[in-house]
Amino acid sequence: MVISFPICGYAKGKEKIYLDSSWKYADHARIISGYAVMYKAKKNRKDIVIAVNAGHGTKGGSSVKTLCHPDGSAKVTGGTTAAGSVKAVAVSDGMAFRDGTAERDVTLRMARVLKKKLLAEGYDVLMVRDGKDVQLDNVARTVICNNVADCHIALHWDSDGLSYDKGCFYASVPKQLKNRKPVASYWKEHDALGKALIKGLRSKKVKISGTGAAEIDLTQTSYSTIPSVCLLYTSDAADEE
Repeated sequence: MVISFPICGYAKGKEKIYLDSSWKYADHARIISGYAVMYKAKKNRKDIVIAVNAGHGTKGGSSVKTLCHPDGSAKVTGGTTAAGSVKAVAVSDGMAFRDGTAERDVTLRMARVLKKKLLAEGYDVLMVRDGKDVQLDNVARTVICNNVADCHIALHWDSDGLSYDKGCFYASVPKQLKNRKPVASYWKEHDALGKALIKGLRSKKVKISGTGAAEIDLTQTSYSTIPSVCLLYTSDAADEE
């Protein structure tokens, strides 16, 4: 069930959002004891909820696995979990920057900056991870977003071992998945959101990697039923753990 209630002090108007077991695909999640936090804009509210998902940050997540796709089919691209795998790491540990800073700490700082800017523009914000750790796996995070938010933006960093920054891109849905449920009904919306975000970043002079999109098979978009993208920045300042 959903447990949500106001929290006092500076957080007045916030509420905790837990995974509801009746929601579609909720039974596919394995790490579910945590909660997201809803922030309501104080003025000029647009009645639009944007989910901001700071990548990683689930203690023990790398030792748990969930289905890559709702139908149990195999992953079609590589990554933390290899192509051909039926199950993926529930939440990977992420990478470490060369100064030792963990990716999860950087994505959380980014998420907080984005939250502040969105609230100022009148958007309500669902912070999927509002602190250092949240006990929600990637399926649980996505299902909560599906049922509470109007769109879902995940933030990540990437490293490919090169000696220069490649820039930002979004993970687009691979062609092999575009006819599978629920992706078939939503991939165009995912793509439109990704393109819009890249266009906005480019207008702010943010370095963009290639065309701004790369086909990656993610748990997030495989389970999403709202416009959903993962934004990544590939930098030489980070190394794989």
